Amino acid sequence: MPLSPDEASRFADLLKGHAEPLAARWTELVATSLRGRLSGAELERQTGDLQKAFQQALAAGAVDLTDEAAAELRAQLTELSNTRARQGFSATETAVSVYALKEAALEVLGDQNDAATLRDYVAFSTFVDRAALFTFDAYVRIRETLIADQAEQLLELSTPVVKLWEGVVAVPLVGTLDSARAQVVMERLLQTLVDTGSPYAIIDITGVPAVDTQVAQHILKTVVAARLMGADCIISGIRPQIAQTIVALGIEFGDIATKSSLADALRFVLAKNGAKAVAPKRSER
Repeated sequence: MPLSPDEASRFADLLKGHAEPLAARWTELVATSLRGRLSGAELERQTGDLQKAFQQALAAGAVDLTDEAAAELRAQLTELSNTRARQGFSATETAVSVYALKEAALEVLGDQNDAATLRDYVAFSTFVDRAALFTFDAYVRIRETLIADQAEQLLELSTPVVKLWEGVVAVPLVGTLDSARAQVVMERLLQTLVDTGSPYAIIDITGVPAVDTQVAQHILKTVVAARLMGADCIISGIRPQIAQTIVALGIEFGDIATKSSLADALRFVLAKNGAKAVAPKRSER
């Protein structure tokens, strides 16, 4: 049952006339549902802001949450969802914080159990229910955005490009190489080649558990892209099991140099440049 303008006005007066006891009871109910995971001062501020937004929206004639008069209320609900999502609360805990307004309002009504008051309360409850659902939806959208951002950050952290030697950079791959990660690898490698002016790049797949046709294609595309930038690529970390898989699948790396380890690949590059890696001398005791 949607609110009528008269019902909205009456409940706006209720929220305004019983502001302090209503806010106190609402805060108490929310604190109980959150089991002390948020400070009392923060809860008082949130419920106070929401209560004021509800009162202003109803006083302005909002009978539905989509009304223009409810714009500030929607903003407050979205801010609540944003804050709670970043603080690690669940969507249910966030929505329950809004639902608690109904119980607090019912207690403020006290013994006013006449038919007209009860009809008003039912209509007001529907309005609060819609506000809680709006909060739930906003929380889900914000949480999905946070998860996507975190996944992107983890993806970048899992694909480092390191400088091994003057003119030599390496991409140590660990884990499965899918399309999204392959794109990040290619972008980071090409950017590093531009920034450092390195003529050699080593793609180390020691940490890749298995190489199938798709993984091989991703690697080959990265090599081709690096060659277009003027850099030679060497693939290292070809273990016996991976070598057998590559042969069985009929994958051809063509003229791309392959080595069994990153150290072998580095020695290969240095030899091409007429240099060599010298092992550090052990100190004598």
